[in-house]
Amino acid sequence: MDIQNFIAKRPCLVWYIGDKKHLSNEAIVESVLNYGDFQDVKKMISILGMKRVANIFRQQLRHKRVNYEPKIKNYFKLYFDTHAPIKK
Repeated sequence: MDIQNFIAKRPCLVWYIGDKKHLSNEAIVESVLNYGDFQDVKKMISILGMKRVANIFRQQLRHKRVNYEPKIKNYFKLYFDTHAPIKK
């Protein structure tokens, strides 16, 4: 299964988007982390990989405007710091 098929089977996660066929990985990661359950998160990570999802999430946090709720942002910062730490 690829990421486009994954999100097509979960239209409730991207209810606010008209054309769901051309979503970027960044948009999918944001929607799944914000609105998905943990099974959705695990499935997305199995498709894209832990490092890739963590990198997308961290890149999104660097923008001036962040679309994650504070509790979601905090949880996944801790989660990715544990499961995909940044090597120094």
